[in-house]
Amino acid sequence: MNLIRSTEAGITAPPVREAEPRHLCTDCGVSRMEDPKACGRACQFIKPDYEGLEAKVHGRTRDPNQPDELHFGPFRRMVRAALDHPRQGAQWTGIATRLAELLLERGAVDVVLTVAPDPEDRWKPVPVLVTKAEGMAKVRGMRMGYAPLLAMLEPVRDKGFKRVAVIGIPCQVYALRALEDELELDKLYVIGTPCSDNTTTERFHDFLALLSDQPDTITYLEFRADYQVELRFEDGSSKEIPFLKLPISKLPPDFFPLTCRTCVDYTNVLADITVGYMGGEGEQWLLVRNETGEELLSLLGDEVRLSQPGDKGKRKASCRGLHHQHRARRGWASAARNAGLGAAPGGLVDAEDRAARPGVRPGPG
Repeated sequence: MNLIRSTEAGITAPPVREAEPRHLCTDCGVSRMEDPKACGRACQFIKPDYEGLEAKVHGRTRDPNQPDELHFGPFRRMVRAALDHPRQGAQWTGIATRLAELLLERGAVDVVLTVAPDPEDRWKPVPVLVTKAEGMAKVRGMRMGYAPLLAMLEPVRDKGFKRVAVIGIPCQVYALRALEDELELDKLYVIGTPCSDNTTTERFHDFLALLSDQPDTITYLEFRADYQVELRFEDGSSKEIPFLKLPISKLPPDFFPLTCRTCVDYTNVLADITVGYMGGEGEQWLLVRNETGEELLSLLGDEVRLSQPGDKGKRKASCRGLHHQHRARRGWASAARNAGLGAAPGGLVDAEDRAARPGVRPGPG
């Protein structure tokens, strides 16, 4: 892994160990730590306990009388949001990185764990520690690929940092919450982003090559809420491709790993605040999940423009059906473990649900 070091910006990328071999793994970083067996108690694909962790993190589980929570997870409020002054290089307007920047500016945290672009590949994520607010400008935008972010917890410990912010995707955040008590931190802020599917950076380049005859010049890709994929290029031009015209049939069967295809946590339900979008009408959504999430949103003050999400269609039956599917498939997962089929996932997401969830956002915005 390339070592990124920017003393002026307070960015470092400590080296990490090789990953222990795993059959079901999205390389959150736990398998690269001193005790790789911690995967057994941290991984959502081995023995998920969303209800227990939701209660621990948010003080309650999702409310069955609130249909939205069956899909989105516990939240205090859901709003559409955009920074009044979008940040250059951000995937959207830069809310996620601005939150972390403000935490560093105000001395609320010692360090932020996130990913930066590899110096040789703008799409490849490299886990980094950021200790200066100005460093957050260098980690804006989407990365694509596995990023062993939680391996950074050991350098955090070794440096004596006790107040930590993490920007992470759902599988990273689940493992972080499962191990949180062992970290002995004074304060932890978790800024989550949604993630529908991941793949290796190498495979992502193969995908880009199917979208353009000049894939190396693509600087931006977004699965938009209007079911168009937007590409931007180095020369300032752009291209839009309808979802239905994407060359999905040309992708190899294992393009998306089994872990991603069986994940039930698109919306990052264990974050303090989720920054992203879930279809809708074109703006990012914030899911403020607990008191810490409220504290994070308050940092933005009048920098952020908030509005209520639109409400269209009849979702109650679909949400109830999805909830029952997840429960049934968790039962399948348990049966698979008991039958000796290896690490079983926490459930499956059907094709209709996945089609309604455009967007892949493994990096901060």
